[in-house]
Amino acid sequence: MQSVVDGLKHFRPRRRWWRRWVKRSAVALIMRQRGDEMQVLMIERAEREGDPWSGHMAFPGGRMDKGDMTGLRTAMRETEEETGIYLGRAGHCIGRLSDIVSRPHSGRRPMVVTPYVFHLHTAVSITPNYEVAEAVWVPLDFLQNEEHRQSMQWQRGTLKLTLPCYFYEGKRIWGMSLRMLDELMTVIKS
Repeated sequence: MQSVVDGLKHFRPRRRWWRRWVKRSAVALIMRQRGDEMQVLMIERAEREGDPWSGHMAFPGGRMDKGDMTGLRTAMRETEEETGIYLGRAGHCIGRLSDIVSRPHSGRRPMVVTPYVFHLHTAVSITPNYEVAEAVWVPLDFLQNEEHRQSMQWQRGTLKLTLPCYFYEGKRIWGMSLRMLDELMTVIKS
């Protein structure tokens, strides 16, 4: 765990200066220590019509509400809503990663997603809400092993791309979630 804390202490995430003028979201990368193994919590999003990330592996989080004063507060509120984990009691934020620009659910303006990294200091039980099909703890050792890295074919309309991914316990980790994990792995190694 210390390598994560030390890496984040010296890491300078990229912040989109224009983020206050677009839709914003925040997610929580929740880390825990199990014996010698570090793990990160991922959720499989429930299948929902109209949700472009339906069924994807992701991190707890969501759109910033008007009542959320900060992205950190958004990540904590959304985590509690989606998993039942109250990060104010069960853990603490040890840093953040770079903003990621994504397409929004609706509209043409982009959405900025800010990932916050948390460390749990107490055991938690997960109570998924209707937005979450399943919660999975993924070992960081699995993600750090390049032999586990695979590729997948993605298609939207006539556009076809080969993209990197991981398959963990039959679940595909790719896209924005993989970009966040890749940055986290870079921070840990530095």
